[in-house]
Amino acid sequence: MDIVFLVARVLLAVIFLLSAVGHLTQSKGMAQYAASKGVPAAEAGVIASGLVFLLGGLSILLGIWTDLGALAIALTLIPVTFMMHPHWKETDAQAKQGEQIHFNKNLALIGGLLLLFYVTNQLQDIPVGITGPLFDRW
Repeated sequence: MDIVFLVARVLLAVIFLLSAVGHLTQSKGMAQYAASKGVPAAEAGVIASGLVFLLGGLSILLGIWTDLGALAIALTLIPVTFMMHPHWKETDAQAKQGEQIHFNKNLALIGGLLLLFYVTNQLQDIPVGITGPLFDRW
């Protein structure tokens, strides 16, 4: 079963590592889009979220304080989800549907990250990981 846990970590981490690359290499364009959504300090927010996605993604991928990486990304995604995908504000049906899909996707990712946080804190050793959990069973 360790391999299943590793594959799940890799798949989850890849989403955030690819997103981090986009945030950090295309920050100007992403910041313009975020600013159009009303995000304050959009460029700083894009870079900061990119760094969280990069460090958190590496943490999950490598199994280094996986719980911290998962929690950091989840806490970052909560405000991002509400600021960037407010489907309730859209009047165009197609735009509304697209925003709702992204909103729901982010909710699922937050749920998965919180589940990873919980599970890694229940285990003594993270399967195929470098370290154990940082918070170690609050």
